[in-house]
Parts: sequence; structure tokens; C-alpha cells
Amino acid sequence: METPPRRPVTDVACAGEAMAMFVTEHTGPLTEDTRYRISAAGAEANVARYLARLGASSAWISRLGADPFGDFIVAEMARDGVDVSAVERDANRPTGVAFKERRPAGTAVHYYRRDSAASALGASAAARAWALEPRILHLSGITPALSEDCRAFMTAAVDARPRDGVVSFDVNWRPALWPGSDSGVLRTIAQAADLVFVGLDEAQSAWGLGDVAAVRAAIDGPSILVVKRGAGGCTVFDGDRRIEVPALRVDVTEPVGAGDAFAAGFLHGWLSGADPKHAARMGTIVASSALSVHTDVGALPGREYIEGLLALGDDEWEFASYSPGHETRTPAHVANR
Repeated sequence: METPPRRPVTDVACAGEAMAMFVTEHTGPLTEDTRYRISAAGAEANVARYLARLGASSAWISRLGADPFGDFIVAEMARDGVDVSAVERDANRPTGVAFKERRPAGTAVHYYRRDSAASALGASAAARAWALEPRILHLSGITPALSEDCRAFMTAAVDARPRDGVVSFDVNWRPALWPGSDSGVLRTIAQAADLVFVGLDEAQSAWGLGDVAAVRAAIDGPSILVVKRGAGGCTVFDGDRRIEVPALRVDVTEPVGAGDAFAAGFLHGWLSGADPKHAARMGTIVASSALSVHTDVGALPGREYIEGLLALGDDEWEFASYSPGHETRTPAHVANR
């Protein structure tokens, strides 16, 4: 009797909404530009794509409309090597759409996602996510803000975690998504997760926590807590241990997507057996690549360049700059890994 083929290991499954993102070619009001570049955008989808580009096995769980934008997003994710077998298509609800406006003072994103297919991501999707047998299930605080169905999904995903399952949670506080709602929902999810990412600015805005120590005191449930401080670097709490990792010097093109890139880099390092400091360095490198482009997911530097940065001593890292030149690791390289 033939042994059935073993399911490939899924390192990280990411669950959440993705939208068709239109980015103007020029700086200025949306209505004054007639040329847009389309891309797939969404916090969890970004993490899945970066992980695949880094060489990890990643999957993405979501719902999309049975429309051309849904077709485009599925194709983009699959092109990066992300498993999209658990994505549902909805004939009655559309795929969400967003427009990125490049302004002289920064970037603004306009979302059109109300009643999208992803807003109906319910508790049953949690079973589909864990059925992929991921080493880590990655979630974000954007999802529970979208609908009651999505909040039910988050609860089920955390509660259905197998004994050896790890839940990664990026707080991703977006005040516009929570008008009049209780931000304590996100803190409850963070407390139940195993690995949590949160910006200090997010913790201040959502919960009034003024410093890194206060954030750890308020979120003491996860074994690993990463508090991001922008250009100040990040603080990693590994149990009772506190680790400081400075940011790299980088010429910032746009900050959108850097948090997702950091999470992907950290998770990749953690899965590779790196200690929390080196996992945070990996997150910093990938985040720096995102800061250097206008799109949510950018090309990564070559493996040699990454390994060179990771090998720096603490004193060297503190003053290091992110400047990989033109050498990048594109999806074509991933296909040959």
C-alpha cells in the first residue's frame, strides 16, 4: 500500500484581509493623477509575502470577491510562493480596494472596504488556518476591527490553538477602524498570544501607556513581546529579559508596510533558531527594505548583505546604515531556493 504524500511544513500561516491597492505615479492629489500602479496590500498578506521571499513556507487565509481584483491578489500572492489554497471566494461581496495618495508631507491611504468579502471571515476560517498545521499563526489587530464575524474569527483562532501551536499577533492599532469601540479588545488578544508586536506610539494611543516598561507590565502574557520605537529601534522582552536593538540608519521613502516587514523578518529569524536579538535584527533589516520603497512589499537585499549585517558586533550595528546598493533578492531568486 502506497504511503500518502506528507503535507509540506507550513512555517507561518497569516490570516486577514488584502485589498487591491492603487498607487499614484506622481506626488499630489488623487484626482490630479491619471496613472496608477496596482498592487496587493494587507498587513497579514504583506507578512506572508515577505516570509516567502525570505525562503520560509508561508500561507495566507482570507476571503476575496469573485471579481478581477480578487483574481489579481491571488495571482500576486501565488507568484511570491505563498500558499493560497485556504482562500475563499465570495460571489456576493467584493474585494476591498484602497488608493495610496503621495503627498509632499507624507502618504495618505483611502480605504473602500466596508462589507468586503474579508469582512465575513468567520469562526470557521480558524479551523482552515490551523488545518494547514503551521508552526506559527500570524494575526493582526486590523482584523477584529472589520466586523463581528472577524472578531469571532480572532477568538476562535486563539482558542483553537493546538498544544504546540504558536500565535503571533501584531497589534496594528488603527484608530479610524475603532470609532467609539473598546481598544481593550486588542489588549485581550495580545495577552492570549505567544509572540506580540506593538509600536510604542500605538500603545500610547490605544491604552495610554507612556513607556516600554509600562507596555510590558500591561502585556505580560506573551513569552515574547517586541515594542517598536521607530527610528529608536526596538525593545524585545523574552520572559523577564529585556533586549535593546537599535534601528539601522536608512533613507526613508515611505513608512507604510515597515511594521509588516519587521514582523516577517523577526518571525523568519525566530523560526531559524536565532536568539531574540538576532531575530529583531532580521526584522530591522527587512523593515529597512520596506522603508526604502513606495510599495507595501519591496525587494529584499541579497543574502550575503543580510548575513553581513547580522554578523556585526553590537558597537558596529549601532552605527550601521542600510545601503545594499542595487543588489536585491527578487521573487525569481525565491523560485530557485
